[in-house]
Amino acid sequence: MDLLIVFLLVLAFAHALKFVVKGSKTTRGKLPPGPSPLPIIGNLFDLGDKPHRSLAKLAKIHGPLMSLKLGQITTVVISSSSLAKEVLQKHDLSFSNRTVVQAIQALDHHEASMPWLPVGAPWRNLRKICSFYIFTNQKLDANQDLRCKKIQELLADVQECCCAGAVVDIGEAAFKTMLNTLSSSVFSLDLTDSSSETVREFKEAVRGIMDELGRPNLADYFPTLRNIDPQGIKRRMRIYVGRMLDLFDHIIDERLQSRKEPGYIPANDMLDTLLSLDENNKEEMDRTRIKHLFVDLFAAGTDTTSSTLEWAMTELVCNPKILSKAREELEQTIGKGRLLEESDAPRLPYLQAIIKETLRLHPPTPLLLPRTAGADVEMNGCTVPRDAQVLVNAWAIGRDPSVWRNPESFFPERFLGSEIDARGRDFELIPFGAGRRICPGLSLAMRMLHMMLGSLIVSFDWKLENGVTPESMDMEDKFGITLQKAQPLKAIPIQL
Repeated sequence: MDLLIVFLLVLAFAHALKFVVKGSKTTRGKLPPGPSPLPIIGNLFDLGDKPHRSLAKLAKIHGPLMSLKLGQITTVVISSSSLAKEVLQKHDLSFSNRTVVQAIQALDHHEASMPWLPVGAPWRNLRKICSFYIFTNQKLDANQDLRCKKIQELLADVQECCCAGAVVDIGEAAFKTMLNTLSSSVFSLDLTDSSSETVREFKEAVRGIMDELGRPNLADYFPTLRNIDPQGIKRRMRIYVGRMLDLFDHIIDERLQSRKEPGYIPANDMLDTLLSLDENNKEEMDRTRIKHLFVDLFAAGTDTTSSTLEWAMTELVCNPKILSKAREELEQTIGKGRLLEESDAPRLPYLQAIIKETLRLHPPTPLLLPRTAGADVEMNGCTVPRDAQVLVNAWAIGRDPSVWRNPESFFPERFLGSEIDARGRDFELIPFGAGRRICPGLSLAMRMLHMMLGSLIVSFDWKLENGVTPESMDMEDKFGITLQKAQPLKAIPIQL
C-alpha cells in the first residue's frame, strides 16, 4: 500500500476517532496474540505490498492463530493446516459467510455473486445450478472433445511461434485457451474467431477485476470511508464489471432472438440451460443472476488457471531435470506424438505431482476469500470474536516447515505415493479452499491444468529468451486475489 496515501488520508479519519473515543464493543474472551497496533490505523503498515508474505512472517512470531487490527476491523489470520481444518470444517457454519469488500459491491455484484453471497437460499440455488448443470463429471465428460479442440488450437499457436523462433507469453496463451474453452461451453462462441482486440479487452476487464479485488482498500478498513471511495477502487470496478455485463447482455440478446425464430435448434450449452430456467422459474434464475454468474465464471475460471499454468511452466523451465522426467513419463505412457487426453491423467502420477507442487508453492488465491465470524468461536484458548474478518493464509500453510520438508524447494517427488490432494480433504494443501465454500470449478481447473501443461511439455522443449538463465529467472510474485508472476514468463518453444 502506498504509505503516502495513508498519511494524506489520516485527516479523513477524524470521524473514525469517534470509534476510538467511544471504544469498540467489549470482546468476550481473549483475542489471539498479534503485533501491537498503532492508534487509528492499527496494523495496516504491517501488511506491505505482499500481505501473504508479511502475514506469514508475523505468524512465525505470534503464532498460526493471530489477530491484527486493520483500521477499525479486527482480523484473525490462520496459518496452519490444523487451524484451517477447524475454520473450514469443524466450525464451517460459523465461518461460512464472507467479509464483503467494497470493490465487490460495484454494480451490486455482491447481491448476485455466488462466491460473495451469504449462505442462504439464493446462494444454495446458485450452488445447485453449478453442481447440476455446469461442473458435474457427466457434464465435464460430455465436453471433453471441446476442451481437446482448444488444446490443439493452443499447440497450433505455439507451433507458429516455434517455426518463427518467436517467444510465447505463457500466461497470455493459457488465458486465451481458458477464455475460449469457457466461451465455447457457455455460449457456443469461439472467441478465436473474434478480433484480438476483443480478447485483449476481455482480459483487461478480468485482470482489472482481480487486481482491484486484491488491492488493499482503505474503505474496507475504515467503513466510514466507503462513500468516499478514497482510492477509486469501486469506481474502477464499476468500469471493469460493466464491460463484462455489457458483453453478456449483447450475447444474451442475440440468443433470445434466435430462440424466437422458427425451427430453432437448442445449443444445449450453459446459456440455453439458464435461459430455460429463467423462463420456467424466475425465482430460481433471471437475467441479472445469469449475467453476474458469468462474471464469476469467467473472472475466476480464466485468471486463476492461467496463472497456475504459468507458475508450473516457470518452475519446470527453472528445473530442467524435472521437466525431462515429466516428458519421459508422458512419452512412455501416452506415446510420442500422440495427443494427450483427459483420461490419461490418472496414469501420469509425476505430472499430477507437478501440479500439486505448483499449487503448494503458488496457490492461485493466497489468502483465499475473506470470511467473517458469525459468532464468538473458541480456538486454541482464544476467542475469534463475532464479526471479525478471518483470513486463511493458504500460501503460508503450503510452506509450513513443520509439515513440508524443504518447503521452499520445488520438489514434486514429495507427492509420489502420497494421498494428499488439492480437493479440500487435506488441509495441508487447500489452494481452492475447503468446506461448503470450496471453489465449485475445481474439477474443471484440474482437468485443464493437466491437459495444458502435459501437452506443452510433451510437444516442445523450452528455452528462456534474451539469455535469461534458470538461475537469473525473476521468481517474484505480485499479490492480488490471484497470485501472479511479477514478470510474465516468455519462452521460446523448440520442436522435439
